[in-house]
Amino acid sequence: MTDETKKKLEDKIIGLVKEYAGKKRFKPIDIVKEMEKEFAAEGVSKEDIKGALKEIMDDGKLVYGYAGGSFLALPE
Repeated sequence: MTDETKKKLEDKIIGLVKEYAGKKRFKPIDIVKEMEKEFAAEGVSKEDIKGALKEIMDDGKLVYGYAGGSFLALPE
């Protein structure tokens, strides 16, 4: 995966969570499945998506929330 594709993937993940903030809670697996569909043509694997998601979490751009199950959320 190129750096450009990785950046686009990270931006898309964060944008998706921002867009649905307060409306829908995404579980990490939901994000992986959604991005798999969208980036399949660019050769992005499930492992690539999980790695990008981990980096986003490590950088503090998204955090885990818990309300009846874990989900991704924007930091407070």
